[in-house]
Amino acid sequence: MQVEPLQGNIVLNPQLAVTSEILKYGNPGPISDLLTRRAYIAAYDRRLRHPAWTAEHLTLASLGKSALVPVSDEGEKGDRSKSVFMEDPSIPALFRAKLSDYFRSGYDRGHMVPAADAKISQEAMNETFYLSNIAPQVGAGFNRHYWAYVEDWCRRLTGSFADVYIFTIPLYLPQPDGAGKYHVKYEVIGSPPNVAVPTHFAKVVLTSRPSSASTPNIPELSAGAFVLPNAEIPDDVSFARFQVPIDSVERAAGLQLFSDEVKAKSKNICQTTKCDVIVRRFDDAQKNVSRPPPRRAISAP
Repeated sequence: MQVEPLQGNIVLNPQLAVTSEILKYGNPGPISDLLTRRAYIAAYDRRLRHPAWTAEHLTLASLGKSALVPVSDEGEKGDRSKSVFMEDPSIPALFRAKLSDYFRSGYDRGHMVPAADAKISQEAMNETFYLSNIAPQVGAGFNRHYWAYVEDWCRRLTGSFADVYIFTIPLYLPQPDGAGKYHVKYEVIGSPPNVAVPTHFAKVVLTSRPSSASTPNIPELSAGAFVLPNAEIPDDVSFARFQVPIDSVERAAGLQLFSDEVKAKSKNICQTTKCDVIVRRFDDAQKNVSRPPPRRAISAP
């Protein structure tokens, strides 16, 4: 196609011309709400009204477990009792998850980035309570129990690795109907129904530490992906049972989390550390402070 130069020797790009003409009165997107917070980054899904994914970088310092913790500009460390759930004003009102959507829904407001990962400052912790960091989760047996154990496992990785990178991803996975067909079926809560309830949640981790004293600049990488159903999970279920290939999470979510080179270089996380969770009934401990909560590790047989 011959394109004639315009006045001033500016050449019109025919593709841009077509785009600007067809989308003259509006460009539907998709628009990505990339949210950069003090302790995490998230991409908000306007249609489902919860994060498409969240990303964190944990270290001993970021968790306040190191003497090298920098002094926060906000001063005091985060205190969960001072934080409250709130709607995110950075999301347009039309697409914003609202507090009323969760009222009497039967689901917990489940953090994708846990408040306990953002103790570096009160402001950082407060940001984890935006509904743009929340998705509906089954309460007893999941959000308040097994999912909390998994979040604790992620934090404990900082004891063995210098850097821990975490992606948390809500998923909608197909299930067989008994007639040889698969369907994706999920609930939507709110009034009007706006907020989708994921069928599963994924935790994908990549860890890094020096490979040896002689080659400190060459990191040893380990990675793993775990997919858990949004349902009550008994405390005695092995955490390793939920491990899946990283590719399967990427395929289901439509995301590329790591390059093929990084995945090829990474060891299986369950071979470089224990893939187990510590059962701690935090809610039971709060109800009966005189009785210490039971602790036991659940690992692969």
